[in-house]
Amino acid sequence: MKILVVDGSPKGKNSITYQTIRFLQKKFPKDEFKTLHVGAQIGLFAQDMSEAYEAVEGADMILFAYPVYTFMAPSQLHQFIQLLKEQNIDLTGKYATQITTSKHFYDVTAHSYVEENCKDMGMRVLRGFSADMDDLLTKKGQLQVITYWNYVNFIIQQEKEENKEESNSKALKEKSNKYRIVIVTDCTRENERLRRMIMDFRKALPYESHVINLQEHDIKGGCLGCFHCAIDGTCVYQDEFSDLLRNKIQRADSIVYAFSIKDHSMGALFKRYDDRQFCNGHRAVTMGKPTAYLIDGEFSGEKNLQLVLEGRSQVGGNFLASITTNEGVGADSPKSCADKLSYALEHRIQVNENFYGVGGKKIFRDLVFEMQGMMQADHRFYKKNQLYDFPQKKVGRILFMKAVGAVLRMPSDNNPVQGKMTEGMLMPYEKVISGKTIE
Repeated sequence: MKILVVDGSPKGKNSITYQTIRFLQKKFPKDEFKTLHVGAQIGLFAQDMSEAYEAVEGADMILFAYPVYTFMAPSQLHQFIQLLKEQNIDLTGKYATQITTSKHFYDVTAHSYVEENCKDMGMRVLRGFSADMDDLLTKKGQLQVITYWNYVNFIIQQEKEENKEESNSKALKEKSNKYRIVIVTDCTRENERLRRMIMDFRKALPYESHVINLQEHDIKGGCLGCFHCAIDGTCVYQDEFSDLLRNKIQRADSIVYAFSIKDHSMGALFKRYDDRQFCNGHRAVTMGKPTAYLIDGEFSGEKNLQLVLEGRSQVGGNFLASITTNEGVGADSPKSCADKLSYALEHRIQVNENFYGVGGKKIFRDLVFEMQGMMQADHRFYKKNQLYDFPQKKVGRILFMKAVGAVLRMPSDNNPVQGKMTEGMLMPYEKVISGKTIE
């Protein structure tokens, strides 16, 4: 695959984001990477876009790489995207994705900005990767970006093969029981559109699946906010919900939700189901299990619902494999959804946290720690899973930053260290890329 990297950082080759690109180049030698350092050279591109035009012509994918600046991409990348549009450079049908580095403060709005502009230009947008600034220096962070790039390659290959006869033959094979997939729905007998989506999805899955229709179960009412469950997770209601949730749904390897959009939401019955899950308190008990959605309705116009679905996956620690709708052009098919979910299960893909995941978990962490006397079940869960990751405990990091601050306060004309700050920041990344550290 030929990838054009649009590097939006004003630091160019010296940016931390670009070190992730260098890392991918080394790990995926079969992919051809070409880079335009538009952030560092925006003045040149403003005068002449011929180099960009030629680079775009030969690329299969445009990979935007940039740090998040103040809710968005840097202004230099904004200007370059504006130039692409003004000069009508044809990007129709090309794949687009993005890799960012930040501390996850509103990385979601930066990603949405790039995605929306790529769609304006007729590109086929793939979900991007949001990294913490230090992720590449850890084994976990390296594995995450490798897993992400493997997933990108899988999606592109899947789309190329989707119309081939042999890919459709998978549906005819005997189902495997290696993984247990549960489809939770509120589908009524009259809802033929949603029923068809569920049938097509199950047919395409290579694994056994089970449908749980909320219409058929006794869920007496919504959450009462009584905190009866705070000590040991036991709900005050005497109905079948707890058994349904804990023994039939949460024990699955993956949970898929299927619904029709009602009143800009999943509907009242699904909201009752969601609220009653407060018996789990603030415990992400299905963490690590991939999820997907089958949606009947015009989801593309439901901005708030889009945020809700992504947010619940992020805070719950569930990789969001696909949101499939029956809107038509540009939407995943049920088969594509089944393929992506199967890949996520087989490769144990974990969620790449963004602002919703990082921010939500910090809020819950602080809340549970403060209210541990009442939220005893939550407190036990947070201790067991080491979720009390307070930054105040990182004494070494705090002292190091104090030393850096002292250096920065020195007058620049008498400070030989200041000019080498960027070089010093990149040294650990050079060791990673050269293979001298974590592998």
